[in-house]
Parts: sequence; structure tokens; C-alpha cells
Amino acid sequence: MSQVLLIEDHQTVRDGLQLALTRQGHTVHAVGTGEQGLEQLRTTPSDVVVLDLMLPGMDGFEVCRRIRQLGDLPIIMLTARNDDMDVVAGLEAGADDYVVKPVQARVLEARIRAVLRRTGGDSRRGGDRGGLEQHGALTIDRAALVVSKDGTPVSLAPTELRLLLELSHTPGQVLSRQQLLEAVWEHGYLGDSRLVDACVQRVRAKIEVDSSAPVFIQTVRGFGYRFGPL
Repeated sequence: MSQVLLIEDHQTVRDGLQLALTRQGHTVHAVGTGEQGLEQLRTTPSDVVVLDLMLPGMDGFEVCRRIRQLGDLPIIMLTARNDDMDVVAGLEAGADDYVVKPVQARVLEARIRAVLRRTGGDSRRGGDRGGLEQHGALTIDRAALVVSKDGTPVSLAPTELRLLLELSHTPGQVLSRQQLLEAVWEHGYLGDSRLVDACVQRVRAKIEVDSSAPVFIQTVRGFGYRFGPL
């Protein structure tokens, strides 16, 4: 049974989502402010955070950044509108996925299950390729799900790790954003390339020497991304 931390200031929405997710078998801890959410994380383990962006006091963007500083806990953000700037800012702050309000409980529950599968080890790709893979300064251990750069472990959130494993599974092959959405986020039918682009930027910031001139994750304009170095 998964532990869900729901941070949502609107009581009606909070109560409705808590009830719906509880009926789906999750244990839900629901709070109304970012400050309460961060305090809850200090005292109660959680498997995933569902985070409203528009919170009183500390907003969801800052809460997201602080949670990400604490570790790799998956974060699904709730946004009141399908606003590009809000969505991109939330993803850049470290969110793994997002759902637009008004939230359909079945959609949110599906996103939670998808991100929990990534966290639980289904992110492993190419398990038949045992041992370590060396790509220049980057070492990928698929069995242990560990990535190192120049011998130093790289901390990757579950979605970031899944993306890197997916790209590095076929070096030199171009994967479209749609292919990556379907493989990593499991809901490519939405055609939302922002998830892919924001996650690529976060991974580049961690594994590249210069993220503005990437070597490992290269953009192929008009097509998608490929893994190098070639």
C-alpha cells in the first residue's frame, strides 16, 4: 500500500481527492499548506507527493524545490490551468509529472501508479545487458540502477533515471519525444513534449560537463533525442 502526501489548500478538492485515492488503496496524508507538507515529510515517510502549485504562503514551486533538495521522492504537481509557463516552471523545479485541474481522480491515480512503477524498479531497461556500461566519463550500472560520473555517483530522480536508461539503451538511435513519453511516463497519448524537454534539461545539468553543449544527450532538431557520445 503506497503512502501519498497530498498538499492542496482547497478543502473541497483536498477532501475529494483524499477520499478517491483512499478508495483506490492508497494511504493519504492531506495537508493545506506547503509548510505543513514539508513538516509532514520530516515525520512520516511518503512514496509520492501530489502538490498543488498555487498554495498560500510558500508556493508549490518553492515546495517542489525543497522536496527535491531532500531527495528523489516522486512529485506530481496540480496546476489550475494548462499554462505553459506554470507547467514548465514546475517541471524545472523538479516535478516528475503534472495533472491539470479540475482533477479527475482516475487520471491522478493512474499517474501515481505510473510514477510508483518507475520508483519500484520497473525503470530497469535492458536487464539482459549485465555488468557495467562505460560511456566516456559516464558509468551506468543497470543491475544496481546506479549512475556515476568520473567515479562519483549521480543522484537522479526516478523519472530522470528512467529517461537516461531509455536513451542509453540504444546509443546513437534517435528517439522521438512521443516514444519517450510512452516509454517513460506511460501516457504519450497526451503528446506533451514539455515533460520530456524539462526532464532532459535536468538530466543534462547532472551528467554533462557543459549542459549548453551536451555530449551524452544530444538534440536532433525536428526529431527528438539520442544518446552519445558518438
